[in-house]
Amino acid sequence: MPEPFYITTAINYPNGRPHIGHAYEGIATDVMARFQRLRGCDVRFVTGTDEHGLKMDQTARKAGRETIDLADEMSAYFREMADTLNLSYDEFVRTTEPRHHAASKEIWRRMEAAGDLYLDRYEGWYSVRDEAFYDESELVDGEGGEKLSPQGTPVEWTAEETWFFRLSNYQDKLLALYAENPDFIRPESRRNEVMRFVEGGLKDLSVSRTSFDWGVPVPNAEGHVMYVWVDALTTYLTGVGFPDAEGEMFQRYWPASIHMIGKDIVRFHTVYWPAFLMSAGLPLPKQVFGHGFLLARGGEKMSKSAGNVVDPMVLAEQFGVDNLRYFFMREIAFGQDGSYSPEAIVNRSNAELANSFGNLVQRTLSMINKNMDGVLERFETAGDDKALLTTVQDACRQGLPDAFERLAFSVGIEEWLRAVYACNQYVDEQAPWALRKSDPERMKAVLLTLFIAIRDLALAIRPVIPTKAEAVLEQLGVADGQPGAADTADEGWYGALVAAGHKIDKPTPVFPRLEMPEAADA
Repeated sequence: MPEPFYITTAINYPNGRPHIGHAYEGIATDVMARFQRLRGCDVRFVTGTDEHGLKMDQTARKAGRETIDLADEMSAYFREMADTLNLSYDEFVRTTEPRHHAASKEIWRRMEAAGDLYLDRYEGWYSVRDEAFYDESELVDGEGGEKLSPQGTPVEWTAEETWFFRLSNYQDKLLALYAENPDFIRPESRRNEVMRFVEGGLKDLSVSRTSFDWGVPVPNAEGHVMYVWVDALTTYLTGVGFPDAEGEMFQRYWPASIHMIGKDIVRFHTVYWPAFLMSAGLPLPKQVFGHGFLLARGGEKMSKSAGNVVDPMVLAEQFGVDNLRYFFMREIAFGQDGSYSPEAIVNRSNAELANSFGNLVQRTLSMINKNMDGVLERFETAGDDKALLTTVQDACRQGLPDAFERLAFSVGIEEWLRAVYACNQYVDEQAPWALRKSDPERMKAVLLTLFIAIRDLALAIRPVIPTKAEAVLEQLGVADGQPGAADTADEGWYGALVAAGHKIDKPTPVFPRLEMPEAADA
């Protein structure tokens, strides 16, 4: 059977509409999911919305609405975003669903059975915006002397009866986990931050609330709802059929291969989550990758509270979905912070997709259509032809895949671009338009070498720009073609196409140049 690969986004908090930071994470996760499918893996890709917690309850009350109505509306926006951006998710989980309540109650029962839950009273600082508890030593002073969380969000003193999780019992186990599995937390900078936090000592964690009732009820504890992060993290189990831990889906896909999350929620995923799973007797995810922020103009983090969010639906309409996907994966070293501007999207798309790859595809297929009646023929490869195909195959079957396996998307695309540039240089040097009169057979060899190269280039970049890559492959007439081990003029898939008298139609441009939208500053 194909190797299973389970990947998730963070479960988005829908107290407002999605912003471009949500889109960035979703795109990166989708690229990895599509890449693993191209490798032949049996991929399960889960996303969804985390709809409980005090912040959702307060947002609904301020709007004079029922909380479930707000959750329904906002969750629909996140699903619309995922669909618009062509995210190939297999499951969209909402934490308000009965199946998720069942999963959350089961992990709670398991932690209780392990002796890791006890009832006490919590008094301390809480950030509603972060849905996080903070120690006094973690707080910072704001401009007016008010206390703020390490993220710069307001905190309030909270005192209530609560269930506690014995997180302090897991300090040594977590440090052993990090030591034995260096890739559990990536990139390394996030791993170092988490290790320093855990080495500083862990306190037991408040995991229920009584001051509001918008959440999953705690089993056999009237008036208590689960702390939102217990509930939210369990979504990753819900997405593979838990609480049926003996079920085929759970056995097939759990533990998760990668949780893709923002760097601001790494602590929840690499300290609380593995501790909960250890307590519940469940396997741990293989890796948590904390990517950087997508910054607004001026270098500020995008957030609803700061009022600087950008609607990804607007950008997708202005620039096109695949152009947006390509820009974010190409422009930003995944794991680091990055920024964008409309000018940068236009310039990158025009220079690399339209001028370089798009022009290569258009002129090659046009010359095959015009000078060879669009019909493929056998040809003898020369040294230059073999050298180009080697360059392309090295990039598409080694350079890009090796980088994508490491989540180094920008590095992989750079490898791919070098092959695109090599193809364009080859066209200029071989000048097939001149060979048409001087050496027609050589012209055929050049054009068909490019046909093979373009096929590999389109397949390799398909996880990033799926719609446009498919359009190229359809114009080649090989939309279902997979890279073969020996794709030369005389064997492999190419030989089969030639034997069948493969013919291509007159091509149409796949990568039109972008213009700056009038609302570029929106």
